Amino acid sequence: MDYNDLTDPYEIARFIKNSRKTTPTKVYINGDLSSADFKELEWYGSNNFYVIFGEYNLIREFIDTNIPLINHFRIENDRKNSAIPMLSLLDINARIEPGAIIRDRVKIEKNAVIMMGAVINIGSEIGEDTMIDMNAVIGARAKIGKRSHIGAGAVIAGVLEPPSNSPCEIGNDVLVGANAVILEGIKIGNSSVVAAGSVVTKDVPSGVVVAGSPAKIIKSVDEKTKNKTRLLEDLRK
Repeated sequence: MDYNDLTDPYEIARFIKNSRKTTPTKVYINGDLSSADFKELEWYGSNNFYVIFGEYNLIREFIDTNIPLINHFRIENDRKNSAIPMLSLLDINARIEPGAIIRDRVKIEKNAVIMMGAVINIGSEIGEDTMIDMNAVIGARAKIGKRSHIGAGAVIAGVLEPPSNSPCEIGNDVLVGANAVILEGIKIGNSSVVAAGSVVTKDVPSGVVVAGSPAKIIKSVDEKTKNKTRLLEDLRK
């Protein structure tokens, strides 16, 4: 499988099944470990203070073996038997704020903005200049176009389980309001607006405003709508 092309939910499930499950752990140790054998663990420190990184079973074995040398220790970890690592952010040409959770195999284009608490799952694509606002959820394989805004708390459903051949696709210049929900496999056309709190159960054509639960077309996008939904370029610099 080409893991750069995670478009098939069955292939993603197989990838997760076959991946090595990890419980990465960090431990702070107060004690004289100058004579300890760290083996393959990554460690830093001296003078009775050490920080050690590694898989939990290796960390636990190290602590148990060297307990006579240890005065105090504290273990930290943020996942258990995780199948998918977090995306490395260092080479992403976008603004990503603290607290965003972004899984590996996610594509984020330049000048996108990912706000605090946003969750972006495996196989998703975020277009250039698009903002994913606070606590929004972008499900597996979802595709978000350019210059769009996914409002705070909105949910773009993933399509892993139950499996579907068609992921959610949000077009260019789309505004999805706060707490809106886009159900599995739905397509939102370019330049459309989904009102806050709406539940979208059917595809939405380009250039319209939808609202309600289930969402229905209430009008075409006009100049008044464009003025209300205009993006701020300065937020994307």
